[in-house]
Amino acid sequence: MLARVVSFEGVSQERIDQLTQEMNSGEQPADIPATEMLLLHDPDSQKSMAILFFETEEDYARGHATLDAMPSDNTPGNRTGIGKYNVATRMTSTRA
Repeated sequence: MLARVVSFEGVSQERIDQLTQEMNSGEQPADIPATEMLLLHDPDSQKSMAILFFETEEDYARGHATLDAMPSDNTPGNRTGIGKYNVATRMTSTRA
């Protein structure tokens, strides 16, 4: 499993609210075959981080190409960094 991690600056709470609404009301684009997405936000510093998980290298490459070509008005804010990581371990809690 691979993760695409992107950091952003200049991300307002209003922009996060807008993105959340858009993601909850729309379908996942076919050209971004991520299995999961996390969007982290620090409202005090107006920074955010998007983490997308992909099962295969092919899925990662397809998603990365689509996201890299995305116009800046579709992103959370000003992109400041991007990285590709192997997911070494992952754990989720079963507690409610």
